[in-house]
Amino acid sequence: MCSNKLLCNNCLPAYNILPLKPSSDPTYTHSDSASSGRQWKLHRILFGHILYCCCASVLYQLLLLSVTCYSSVLCRVLRMSAAEEDIHELDSETENDGLNDVEMCLMSEVDYSEQVPTYKSRPDGEAAPKVKQVDFNGNPDSLFFNDGMRRIDLVLVYEDESRNASEKKCSVYRRKQKRRECFEGSLMDFGVELEATQSVIDEKMFYVKLHMPFETLCSYAEVLHIRLPIQLNDLAPESSGHNCITKHFYPSEDVIPKEANYFTAPFRKDQLNRFCIKDRDQFFTPAMRSRMAYYVLNRAPYDVKGNVKKYGFSKLLNGGVYKDAYPLHDCRFNVKSKEPSCPNERFLLYNEWANPKSFYKMQPLNLIRKYFGEKIGIYFAWLGFYTVMLSLAAAVGLGCFIYGYRTRESSTWSKEVCDPEVGGQIVMCPQCDKRCPYWRLNITCESSKRLCVFDNYGTLVFAVFMSVWVTLFLEFWKRYQAVLEHDWDTVEFLQQEEQPRPEYEAKCIHDRINPITKSNEKVPYTACGKCMRVSCGVSTVLFWILLIIASVVGVIVYRLGMFLVFSTKLRADMNEHKELEPFKEYVTPQMATSITASIISFIIIMILNNVYEKVAIWITDFELPRTKTEYENSLTLKMFLFQFVNYYSSCFYIAFFKGKLVGYPGQPVYWFWDLRNEECDPGGCLTELTTQLSIIMTGKAVWNNIQEVLLPWLKNVIFRRCTQVGSEKVIPRWEQDYQLQPIGKLGLFYEYLEMVIQFGFVTLFVASFPLAPLLALINNLCEIRVDAWKITTQFRRIVPEKAQDIGAWQPILHGVAILAVATNAAIIAFTSDMIPRLTYYWAFSGGSEHTMTGFINSSLSVFNVSDFSEISKPENETWPNITTCRYRDFRNPPNHHNAYEFNIYYWHVIAAKLAFMIVVEHIVYFTKFILSYIIPDVPEALKEQIKRERYLTQKDLHETNMKRLKELMKPVTEKLHNEVEEPELDLKL
Repeated sequence: MCSNKLLCNNCLPAYNILPLKPSSDPTYTHSDSASSGRQWKLHRILFGHILYCCCASVLYQLLLLSVTCYSSVLCRVLRMSAAEEDIHELDSETENDGLNDVEMCLMSEVDYSEQVPTYKSRPDGEAAPKVKQVDFNGNPDSLFFNDGMRRIDLVLVYEDESRNASEKKCSVYRRKQKRRECFEGSLMDFGVELEATQSVIDEKMFYVKLHMPFETLCSYAEVLHIRLPIQLNDLAPESSGHNCITKHFYPSEDVIPKEANYFTAPFRKDQLNRFCIKDRDQFFTPAMRSRMAYYVLNRAPYDVKGNVKKYGFSKLLNGGVYKDAYPLHDCRFNVKSKEPSCPNERFLLYNEWANPKSFYKMQPLNLIRKYFGEKIGIYFAWLGFYTVMLSLAAAVGLGCFIYGYRTRESSTWSKEVCDPEVGGQIVMCPQCDKRCPYWRLNITCESSKRLCVFDNYGTLVFAVFMSVWVTLFLEFWKRYQAVLEHDWDTVEFLQQEEQPRPEYEAKCIHDRINPITKSNEKVPYTACGKCMRVSCGVSTVLFWILLIIASVVGVIVYRLGMFLVFSTKLRADMNEHKELEPFKEYVTPQMATSITASIISFIIIMILNNVYEKVAIWITDFELPRTKTEYENSLTLKMFLFQFVNYYSSCFYIAFFKGKLVGYPGQPVYWFWDLRNEECDPGGCLTELTTQLSIIMTGKAVWNNIQEVLLPWLKNVIFRRCTQVGSEKVIPRWEQDYQLQPIGKLGLFYEYLEMVIQFGFVTLFVASFPLAPLLALINNLCEIRVDAWKITTQFRRIVPEKAQDIGAWQPILHGVAILAVATNAAIIAFTSDMIPRLTYYWAFSGGSEHTMTGFINSSLSVFNVSDFSEISKPENETWPNITTCRYRDFRNPPNHHNAYEFNIYYWHVIAAKLAFMIVVEHIVYFTKFILSYIIPDVPEALKEQIKRERYLTQKDLHETNMKRLKELMKPVTEKLHNEVEEPELDLKL
């Protein structure tokens, strides 16, 4: 029996396979029958083998997906158990009454009175104050309580489950109601005013409106170090040529008035007179009021037993005590409010920003920041700046593409491939075992022309340009971000203002010495516990990265197996169907394999994304970061590492591994024992990398837009149709907003992630696809308006948050920019044919005049067909007189004393490739360093403003302190003055 995996002709009789029945053709002989039987036998064995490989690949993918699904289910069970913790607490509340305070503290309950200065504790046994319940006053545009004076800063929503409920559910509801009453009483103890209103649509729904009085706002503005205006900015704004051009694209100042520019300082309640207070009701913006209200919400206890307080609004949400909490939109997005005092900012944002008709307008960033908060504003500022910078890269990339397209016909090596006297006379070796035929080089004429479009000298220039562009983008963004930090008062946000997360504070049960203050403080874990949590997170991320690598291996197995199928069937089908003859030059087995594998890879990417997101959130919750910024940075790093491997692994495989270790026709390299390693497309691997990038980028953009546009819109339509009772009813503002979709827990995280992954495609592999910046530019122009439309019209108003910068995404962008230099240099050196062509031109073309004529012949090695092994020898007898064939490599001919070893040309090319990488990398890195050094992170004009602001703040503080000192010393000086005057009178007398 033959030991070969694919059976040779001598082994066929051992399988007792009968030959085909003789044909009616009189020329049919028994030898033909035996030959046909052998061919049929080989067909069966071949396709059985391929079916085995494909089934193994499918089973492998199913196993992988089953593991991921199991992990997802496990994480969901853990999260559900955490989410239902409050329900279990409610059911067992009476059992916990006998526990002492120490045991309750072990259940994550601690004292926290230092962070809530307005809290007034009630004596034990005193009932919580009741919330006043009023009827809706019929004004759908009102943003105030029924008295029309107190502004609504936040709305809580809950459902009355007491009606039509079983006895067990009623007991659970009573416990929920007890917590709700305690929580609302705590809010009133904090100085927050409440008013409840029943829904006009669903009688079971109730809306609790929150109002923060001015004194309460002042207290929490000081706790949160909110910066407020102290004096008008007396420095003249700097004008530039750029502003003169862009001012025509900004919304008219008659529509969106320009805000006054003030110097600001952290708020101090005891220095109220130093701040510019024109109207107490307007001093704190609605965004500030909502942020302070949400801060109080997260720190109000919902259960108090002695000195132990249970708090954390997220627990009440997860336990079903409340449905949601959100600030109100100020009006409908497409209709102005009838209230005379309403600024109609949502209406302005829709018309001047979110409306698709305003696609050419610059973004009103100050209004975005004022309405949605600094975190939303900094995202759209970064996205807009990135899009503007992309326009330059897209223009240069489009120019390189046009250059390559126009020169594809005049390329010397492309002409040689298409020339019947050159490429038509070169017979190439089969690219797979047994069934693949010989082929002539000129059938790849169109592939070589496509390669010339992307693989030309313009690509080298564009790759270097993009390396410089990335540096300019990041450096100029730092300058722009510094201006926004100053204008939006977030310069010292992370150092002064950010408070611990309630989830962190609720689990602080261990003591430690603060290394800065040397005072005792509570932390949720010991050093060993923190190490254990971080180790668990790191191991989980590594495990999922290995799963992605395993999925890439599965796709490679698919590529290897399906290439054999396409090589066997595709050309045969093309020959049988004459109408497909025009597509023969375009649809090659390599191209068909690459396209189908790219689609499968994209599907796997999207599936793994959805599963891993849940795992990453659960692991980050388990790690318990202290602040929300630390939480988002930790989650960002986990998600990006996963997404980096998930999205880019297939591109790295095609760029740097595919077609590199294939051996030569007489001794090919096999993977998994019997799958021959795939070679590049006859036009090179660069065209396959371009195909992969275009499919993933386009598919990702289309899928994301469907998710971002259609899903929220459909959900809102379904929700309105299910809850709307009658169109004649007047619906209040808070109920209209509740019909919109809630913002996700992570807010803008997925928006940033989408753009940073796109940034990687634009920079890491741009040498193979100069049109990537253009596609990204088109996508971003749509993305800005889609995101704006989504958060303005389809989502409830997000609770405003502070943000100093784009967070952990900044170092990630810098890391991608550094890696992009190496990847693009490696693509040009090892994936494209530019270095072999340059080496031939300067070292091997011969003669006094350098030329590219003869490059194709020099890049193809000779193989003697008699050196084929039995496992790989082709069976096609249509080329009976072939003695030699050619293949892509730089090896010695068969008559050389070192036959099929690498020749001197190969070593020259390797040396040139390494030299190119080293030289280009050092030049580009040096250029990046010089640009980073000479471009200051903070503009000079901004430095003057910061110095002026600090001077005014110190001066004002000094004057205030001196004034207070004089007031304190006034009684003493008067007393001393009187004591001095009395002796003088006595002397006179």
